Amino acid sequence: MSGAFGDVSASAGEDLVGIAEICRPPDNFFDATLIASLADAYAWLDQEAGARAIVLCSRGKHFCAGADFTGRSAHARQIGSSGGAGELYEEALRLFEARLPVIAAVQGAAVGGGLGLACSADFRVASPESRFSANFARIGLHQGFGLSATLPAIIGQQRATDMLYTGRRVGGDEAARIGLADRLVEAADLRGAAQEFAAEIAAAGPLAVRAIRTTMRAGLADRARSAMEHELAEQQKLWPTADFAEGVRASSERRPPRFQGR
Repeated sequence: MSGAFGDVSASAGEDLVGIAEICRPPDNFFDATLIASLADAYAWLDQEAGARAIVLCSRGKHFCAGADFTGRSAHARQIGSSGGAGELYEEALRLFEARLPVIAAVQGAAVGGGLGLACSADFRVASPESRFSANFARIGLHQGFGLSATLPAIIGQQRATDMLYTGRRVGGDEAARIGLADRLVEAADLRGAAQEFAAEIAAAGPLAVRAIRTTMRAGLADRARSAMEHELAEQQKLWPTADFAEGVRASSERRPPRFQGR
């Protein structure tokens, strides 16, 4: 079975593994519409296609570069407002509320909100060429997409704080060492490894997996909602600042930012 949900394609095979593929190459920038489409695809794979696990993947060079603040992409949208970001986070919450286990196949970069998207999944499969970056501070902004709740739970408070304060890139090898990536394979094997991982889960007792997942992720959606409410409030304070404008400008011009603290 297959279906199309905006810029997300979905399919399910006889192995009971669903595929949800984001189709905005090469960078796969998101907006509220894309995240809503992804949540719709998750629901269809669960309720209509009979999948028992989902592989989240992307077409193109990068897994997801988050929101496009620079306007370089054809899908740029002004997220820097309470309305735009609030709508985005409401749709993102649906991903945390989805019933099926999700394995993210992270090729290239998962940056900013793209890292948040990867961390909404149960597991992440990466290659040595993958890179993960919570680059918010590098553009003068507070983190979002629930990373305040998810990232410390995955890699620990200190490592999460390191990534958030510095905005540095974490390569695939380091990601595997610190638990950000659950499997590390060659780039050519990335999607296949994610599908094999999902098939292992799909072959287990579905009622048992659902019960175990409910226990292991208990309260996660509520924590994500609280985190995103706080993140949005902090982002609202920073959007009007000169530092945020400089951060976006520097990113667009591909140069180091010159922050003034104002």
